[in-house]
Amino acid sequence: MRDLVEIGMGRTARRAFGLEDVEIVPSRRTRSSKDVSTAWQIDAYRFDIPLITHPTDAVVSPSTAVEVGRLGGLGVLNAEGLWARHANVEEALGRVQAAVDDADLTALTRVLQELHAAPIRTELIAEAVKKVTESGVTAAARVSPQRAAELTPELLAAGVEILVVQGTIVSAEHVSRGGEPLNLKNFIADLDVPVIAGGVHDYRTAMHLMRTGAAGVIVGYGSGEATTTEHVLGIGVPMATAIVDAAAARRDYLDETGGRYVHVIADGGVHVSGDIAKSVACGADAVMLGAPLALASESPGGGLYWTAAAAHPSLPRSRVEPVAGPDEVVDLRTLLFGPSADADGLINLFGALRRAMAKTGYSDLKEFQKVGLTVRAG
Repeated sequence: MRDLVEIGMGRTARRAFGLEDVEIVPSRRTRSSKDVSTAWQIDAYRFDIPLITHPTDAVVSPSTAVEVGRLGGLGVLNAEGLWARHANVEEALGRVQAAVDDADLTALTRVLQELHAAPIRTELIAEAVKKVTESGVTAAARVSPQRAAELTPELLAAGVEILVVQGTIVSAEHVSRGGEPLNLKNFIADLDVPVIAGGVHDYRTAMHLMRTGAAGVIVGYGSGEATTTEHVLGIGVPMATAIVDAAAARRDYLDETGGRYVHVIADGGVHVSGDIAKSVACGADAVMLGAPLALASESPGGGLYWTAAAAHPSLPRSRVEPVAGPDEVVDLRTLLFGPSADADGLINLFGALRRAMAKTGYSDLKEFQKVGLTVRAG
């Protein structure tokens, strides 16, 4: 039964929980972390760790995507970002860095808006994708629902193997005045590559996206300190509840189709390694990381973090946040796998996941989704 609370006369709201509200409960057994697998597979593509990068220029360049792939995750390029609009991205990123000390708090956002006002050049994003494909790792790129039909053929021609259709809220049918709506079911049916779509926050929308044929559904919108969607639009569902609801839709859709499994990707609420473990425990198959990766020396933002929504021309929904100083960055391998001298869960993100699984006695991610949970008394 849903936990409903009365918020006024004749109006109730559902009580929901964030990752910070839940804790993982150990089972009666433990195991060695050497006997734990963090591997997962979407369609024909297998990955050693359940990591998808949030598609923002702050943390993903072509070279970073390659390194993430070599370390066992999936790097996702933003096909509408700086690498799609500027031949000299280093110069563009330098302008962002130069605006950090500006007394005007909107300066960083205005620089990003100006940089994203440049037209998308398909030859530039194709060049970026080819750098990834030539390295031998899986190539993935993100498009918005508004530009998916326009950009996808070019991305596929460049070698994209997994397509991510992502917006703040993505529905099964995107309606646009004066143009043809994007019907995701028809769109996906015409493609030969798996599509990950989102974000969603509830059971019903997750189920609708699963019925379009999506291979994965993104839950959330990268919520964190830099994301301001809740402040700007008033939209949001705490991540623990959102993930559990999407996992319930996945279970029911599996029964409905007689065995078609759709992956749940958690995008938001992850600040430290324990949040990764909690996301999987709530039912996620993988996590989409943004701000935690800004600590990597390979991240192009140079310690700054923002999401693609920061550059919206009229309604930005992300700040540009400093995440790390020059003395705080570490290489990507150390960030993901350690060793770490940090006791706050910022380093060795997936080594910690492996240890959490071992401490609770689970050998793989699917088993770990069944771990017990408690809710903090509030």
